[in-house]
Amino acid sequence: MAQKKFILSIDQGTTSSRAIVFTHSGSIAGMAQKEFRQIFPGPGWVEHDPVEIWSSQLQVIDEALENASIGARDLAAIGITNQRETAVAWDRQTGEPLCNAIVWQDRRTAGICDELKAAGHELMIREKTGLVIDAYFSASKWQWMLEHVPEVEKRARRGDLAVGTIDSWLIWNLTKGKVHVTDVTNASRTMLFNINTLAWDPELLDLFHIPGNALPQVKSSSEVYGMTSEGILSVPVPIAGIAGDQQAATFGQMCMDPGSVKCTYGTGCFILCNTGDQPVLSGNNLLTTIAWQVKGKTTYALEGSIFIGGAVIQWLRDGLGLIKQSAEVEVLAESVEDNGGVYFVPAFTGLGAPHWDPYARGMIAGLTRGVTGGHIARAALESIAFQVFDVIHAMEEDAGIHINELKVDGGAVVNNLLMQFQADLLGIPVIRPETIETTALGAAYLAGLAVDFWKGTEEIGAQWKVNRRFTRDITDSKLKKLKDNWHRAVSRAKNWEH
Repeated sequence: MAQKKFILSIDQGTTSSRAIVFTHSGSIAGMAQKEFRQIFPGPGWVEHDPVEIWSSQLQVIDEALENASIGARDLAAIGITNQRETAVAWDRQTGEPLCNAIVWQDRRTAGICDELKAAGHELMIREKTGLVIDAYFSASKWQWMLEHVPEVEKRARRGDLAVGTIDSWLIWNLTKGKVHVTDVTNASRTMLFNINTLAWDPELLDLFHIPGNALPQVKSSSEVYGMTSEGILSVPVPIAGIAGDQQAATFGQMCMDPGSVKCTYGTGCFILCNTGDQPVLSGNNLLTTIAWQVKGKTTYALEGSIFIGGAVIQWLRDGLGLIKQSAEVEVLAESVEDNGGVYFVPAFTGLGAPHWDPYARGMIAGLTRGVTGGHIARAALESIAFQVFDVIHAMEEDAGIHINELKVDGGAVVNNLLMQFQADLLGIPVIRPETIETTALGAAYLAGLAVDFWKGTEEIGAQWKVNRRFTRDITDSKLKKLKDNWHRAVSRAKNWEH
């Protein structure tokens, strides 16, 4: 094992595929990233091409190894982290996808979810899965495929259907169809997995008409699932860690103690609070989810999911043309003293936690003739922090704790204006680590622990270092006005489509 000095982390996100090579000290030796197409066939519909995801992922793996000046023989293991809830269906015999993947953001199955709520299934689903009934999760997406894609239904009838989340799709391809697995974190996001029994639930499979033999086998987050097949890399490498992106980031942030919290600012924003070895059911529309399972021990979390975080900045760039590159948003937002009374509710695909309103739509409120692009940019940035504030507040009520700090990661945390506004709203320190690639790092840690690359969480915990700590710098009266106006704007955006 001594000569194997690196872990490869595959980080398959919503807008790009990435690969990062980590050293034993947790530093980055090489990385590569490739964006892929976002497909919008209709209002509220979002799809990805599974073949494009796989080919882009293969490409960045090769590039990352090259950038690190190493070969596959130098890798101790591979860890995988992925966009969650996105549903894929493929043919077991050929490995060909049967339709585009339906992305977690997609709202086409809101009607299916409404019917389930009307039929009184909410409490049963919440108690078994920890989830609210929503189009966000995978189950209704697979049900839609079975009902609307003849090829999917045909394979199901023949027993040749395979379905899975993105981690399963990648492992199927990495092993050339030898291994069909997922881990408990991804399984817990499907609305088909019982987080108490840690198994696919027969009643839920029946409710969504999903054939159990199509689903992957559920494993822990840290074990050897199989080896990469010949021709994928120059030598076989063990695939040894899997976690959905938000759980991986929580592990990478070393949120090991109950009550520790992290927020990842990516396409969406995702806040997870470690609740220890017991699931805590939310009274505030948060999700109860599995944080990870390592060496036979299952850790649970409360989660608040915000659908539009950094994506609002992409919209300013691509939809409005206010900026040419996402990084320019901070300069534009700082060109004005404050938001000028403008509030931006980015409910482009509905509102997630704690509202769960699929019929909410985006809204910019408080416009006057004096409003400039700077005010809109600032309101867009502030909308990210406001949404996080709402979730943290709900989380404290649910867990019955006072959260005393927020660890942050993801692409948007380089924005000091956003981080300072977040600390102003929350009134607790917002802590940015040296390594903001904590999602990929968490997957690397899980894989490394499985092959004894690292001896335990104490060893990897010592690698976590603070880059900057942001603390509140705002008057109480100004803060109250900001929060009140934000909540007024949210109330206007709710239920817009009904």
